[in-house]
Amino acid sequence: MLDRRPSYDDLVEHLVRSTSLQRGEAARVVLDVLAYFDETTEDFVRRRHRELQAGGSVNAEIFERIAAELPHRAVAPPELSLRQLRRIVYG
Repeated sequence: MLDRRPSYDDLVEHLVRSTSLQRGEAARVVLDVLAYFDETTEDFVRRRHRELQAGGSVNAEIFERIAAELPHRAVAPPELSLRQLRRIVYG
């Protein structure tokens, strides 16, 4: 079966024309942005928890901050309680 992923060549070409990026760099930027927007809510919560914990924050601060960040995602998930956020991280 043929791979049916959409082509983003027009976007890559636009970035090459409008920035100082080379074609390969522009393609990587496009793929990175697409991967960012493909991240599920659960993956985002786990990733941010790891990042904030590595930065020295404690769980009480971490879950409050994640709860504040979620509504600002490109596709905001339904509001999650702090308990729901903890369950995503710790099961």
